[in-house]
Formats: sequence, C-alpha cells, structure tokens
Amino acid sequence: MSPPRAGRAALQSGRGRFVVLTGLSGAGKSQAIRALEDLGYFCVDNLPTQLVPTLAALSRREGAVLPKVALVIDVREGGFLREFPRVWRQLKATPGLDPALIFLEASHETLVRRFSETRRPHPLAHGRPVVEGIRAERRQLQRIRALADEIIDTTHLTVHQLRERFQGFAQARGAARHLLVTLLSFGFKFGVPLDADIVLDVRFLPNPHFVPALKPKTGKDRAVVTFLRQQPITDQFLAKLVDLLRFLVPEYVREGKAYLTVAIGCTGGRHRSVMIAEALRRSLDDLKDVQIRVRHRDVEQPT
Repeated sequence: MSPPRAGRAALQSGRGRFVVLTGLSGAGKSQAIRALEDLGYFCVDNLPTQLVPTLAALSRREGAVLPKVALVIDVREGGFLREFPRVWRQLKATPGLDPALIFLEASHETLVRRFSETRRPHPLAHGRPVVEGIRAERRQLQRIRALADEIIDTTHLTVHQLRERFQGFAQARGAARHLLVTLLSFGFKFGVPLDADIVLDVRFLPNPHFVPALKPKTGKDRAVVTFLRQQPITDQFLAKLVDLLRFLVPEYVREGKAYLTVAIGCTGGRHRSVMIAEALRRSLDDLKDVQIRVRHRDVEQPT
C-alpha cells in the first residue's frame, strides 16, 4: 500500500467548499462526515452517483443556502464504480466548483477487526467471509483511489484524532497558513506510519528506556528531556535537522503541497522520537504559511 498522497491545496482557501468522501468500508467515512457536519458543512451520506452533479449545481447558485457541501459516496451505491470516474471529471471541469476528493483507507487487519467488533456486514461480502469482501473492495477501488486529492490512512487514528484531522483541514483552509505539517513520533517496533512523507530514524541517540527512573516516562517529561539534552549529539542533530526542514518546508509551500507528515521514529516511540518532535515544534513554529501540529502515535495509542 503506497503512502498517502496529498492533493494540491485540497480543503485550503478557495477549495473544500464541495468535498466528496469515499474509500474503503470501515475506514471511518461516517465519523469523517460527522466531523465535517460539525464544522458547518451540509452533509449527505450515500448519495446516488448520478445526483452528485445536481447537488454541485445547487451549491453554486447565487445566494445558495448550501455554501459548504460534503458527501459520502461509495460501493453501497450500485452505479458508483462504473459512473464515478466520469462524474468526477465533470465536477473537476465545472467552473468555480474546484471540488476536493478525499479517500479513506485502513490496513487489512484493522478493517477485519472493525467489522468483527461492529458485526456489520461488508457491502461486497454477499454471504462470503468479510475478508473476501475487503479484498474485493480494495481491488475495485484502485482506479478511484488514484483520483483522490488526499488519501487518509485511519489505521492508527481514533475517532477523536480523525475529527481533529478534519478540524485541522478546516483551519488550514480558513487561515493564512497553507501547509499543515504533522510531526509524528512513532516506534519502529510497531511499524512505520503509512502516511509518512519524510521518515527520520533517531535510534542512534542514547536510549532513556534503559535508565530505570526514565523508563516509565515519555519524551515530554522534563527528566527525559534533560537526559537527552545532556548528550552533545542531541543538540548537534537537532541543529542540522532544523536547518534541513527550514530549507525543505518553504519549498513544499511553494510547490503547493497541502499536507506534510514528518515521521520521527525510535524503538518504542515513547522517549527519543517524542522529545525530538516536541523540540522541532518549538523550532519551526515561526515558519511562514505553515501550521505545525504534533502527534505521538505510540504514546497516545500504546500497542
């Protein structure tokens, strides 16, 4: 599965007034559209594909009562796979609409677990095991996935984190900042984040895990920060890394990238990577046209 691909300014200023959510069943589309509804979008779930242009036209009328529209459309609708690519090309060519297509997905294991927990039938299972329905849907949606402006992997996102992600989109759209940079700490032992654009390995730094008093703490605790700052290599590395990102991030802004995920990994994702991510937040917060946020995957959601 390839890393998420950020669309060119999807859901930014001038865009995101007409949002189409699609993707794999069980990937969180219902939670996502509820988050957009709370942000003031007029939301429609499971709209027939042929009615999408009609809704788009209504949203563009002068004095329209639907200034912001979001809809979910997926394999539950019979004509989706056949009709949507043509409909999406029509929407993209509509003057003044500039729609955004967001595709939600998750790992195979996560989808199997979610269907098992909810006991809901998979729309493509049709009496078969749910795993077969998931595989069939992933295969059939490859063409539509390739059209997406933004691909979001929800494997490690809680409902609250998914909502936070969409709130971040809305803030990026309405504010003067144009690039949302996520500094994501993680543990290599639990896997590299699928949505990482840049992956940094900080396992060369001295490991607080082997200091008994520091083992239960995280990289946000003062004692762990002090321990790592006492190692000369930490400040040397941070200085070089900050210099690199101060060069790269403005280039991504100029290129028109909307989202950038910088993943910082150590062994367990609780000490070194967390401390480095927090330090980067403070060092990069003054970058122009950039919004910085930090997530600690394996502290927020221990595995």
